Amino acid sequence: MSNDKNAPAAAPVSNFIRQIIEADLAAGKHAGVTWGGKPGPAAAHAGAPADPAKIRTRFPPEPNGYLHIGHAKSICLNFGLARDYAGACHLRFDDTNPEKEEQEYVDSIIDAVRWLGFDWGPNGYFASDYFDFMYEAAQYLIRSGHAYVDSQSAEEMRLNRGTLTEPGKDSPWRGRSAKENLELFRRMAAGEFPDGAHVLRAKIDMASGNINLRDPAIYRIRKAVHHRAGDKWNVYPMYTFAHPIEDALERITHSICTLEFEAQRPFYDWLLERLAEGGLLAKPLPQQIEFARLNLSYVVLSKRKLIQLVQEKHVDGWDDPRLPTLAGARRRGYTPEGFRAFAERIGVAKADSWIDYGVLEECMRDDLNARAERRVAVLDPLKLVIDNYPAGQAEECFAPNHPQQPELGKRAMPFSRELWIEREDFTENPPKGYFRLFPGNSVRLRYGYVVKCTGCEKDAAGHVTAVHCEYFPDSKSGTPGADAYKVKGNLHWVSAKHAYRCEVRLYDRLFKEANPGAGGRDYLEDLNPNSKTLITACLEPALKDASPEARFQFERHGYFVADRIDSKPGAPVFNRTVTLKDSWAKGG
Repeated sequence: MSNDKNAPAAAPVSNFIRQIIEADLAAGKHAGVTWGGKPGPAAAHAGAPADPAKIRTRFPPEPNGYLHIGHAKSICLNFGLARDYAGACHLRFDDTNPEKEEQEYVDSIIDAVRWLGFDWGPNGYFASDYFDFMYEAAQYLIRSGHAYVDSQSAEEMRLNRGTLTEPGKDSPWRGRSAKENLELFRRMAAGEFPDGAHVLRAKIDMASGNINLRDPAIYRIRKAVHHRAGDKWNVYPMYTFAHPIEDALERITHSICTLEFEAQRPFYDWLLERLAEGGLLAKPLPQQIEFARLNLSYVVLSKRKLIQLVQEKHVDGWDDPRLPTLAGARRRGYTPEGFRAFAERIGVAKADSWIDYGVLEECMRDDLNARAERRVAVLDPLKLVIDNYPAGQAEECFAPNHPQQPELGKRAMPFSRELWIEREDFTENPPKGYFRLFPGNSVRLRYGYVVKCTGCEKDAAGHVTAVHCEYFPDSKSGTPGADAYKVKGNLHWVSAKHAYRCEVRLYDRLFKEANPGAGGRDYLEDLNPNSKTLITACLEPALKDASPEARFQFERHGYFVADRIDSKPGAPVFNRTVTLKDSWAKGG
């Protein structure tokens, strides 16, 4: 596994997973495990060259949707562990459900993982790579008395499964002979039966206190075309059967998953032990380790709900900047470095907890504050006329590209008689503590001159249409004597003649409630009607040449990015990534 060269080099914070890995390394648990570079049955590893990786992890997404923010935590964890312990991390697509999987999702997942700064080198795989082996493994379980074909209906199986307090009941077909089971399973694979007619189940214990060990289904009939295997198969493995086998064939050392799989671990271990007994898998076997998934306020991470939001057009597609998909986060201007810092900050725990969305936003602010150059944008323009400035004249004022990084230099901003200022920066009747423009008051135009307000123009409805002022020619910032002017207000501006007018999208949180749908209400009722606002803003001319995904801090307003899809050469469109301060915090 390789990783982005700019990944954080700081010493990682220890956690229970790291402690397990370090103990395994100290004990030499996986020393001498060979790896030929191509997964396969145990026999395929005989005599294979030793792999230098000390540990092997995997990120195993299902290609039936776009990755979301919760996946970013898992990606950073698995690839980060492999990086820190001289290991390898596999990208493996668990494509065992042909009816919901598409190449579009495969491509989007690859793009998202690479965008986060991680690479899997030659270790990219699909569950479908192992369908032949899984089919043989299922037949071995039948021959050894560990699996049988059940002909009950889905409803009968559900009723006979039992409850958390009552044991299940044996299927009437549980006593079928190995010969009969093998024949039926092969006929299932040959396509002789319709979907649902039979299912292959592991034979474990219908009275087990763990419902997952009550003869779980391991193969079902699905007459569907697979996005890679085509129409070769009429039966497909269940995820809980396929996943442990994939881990073992790829010689994964530490199979790290979220807490909902904790109850599945006994079956994971049972299956691998049975296949190892038959010589189909080599030891040491993978170890499943569970950690708490990401629970983030103000978002929904349920795949079903994300699909609903997209299909019902509550958002503008999978990469809508308001959606918690990684494609949406990228388009909004979130950074890979910010996500990696977020994953490190929230840490890895065994117990579930909620993380406030503001923590993620703060990580993005911290990263963007260091990397984003500063620019000036007026989002709600009001004309400012400097009556004593020569008509037709223009000059340059100079603004630093980054106040904390003088090595980035300064840029020229054209200054002229007519400027755009923010509408909120003028009032005729100022409240106490208002230091911006009002008749008789003086302010500094940032990087430019000090001006004194002389009045304003209004339309027939009484709305202010222009503000008038006079400037002091000896007050230009950076010139001798400019410091003699002491004013409390400091306003940003752009030259009306030179401004770049463009669409700016002010994005906010998609939901107005911290826990959408809490209390049994429809989560769609909690959608934030103000999550997207379109405006036409006036920007300093330097922004006209911004390339797609170029990020800036618009002074006073927040961090913005040139949209990676809709921006055109010489005509960028900007999305607000995050405000300068958390407006959702209590008292904010």
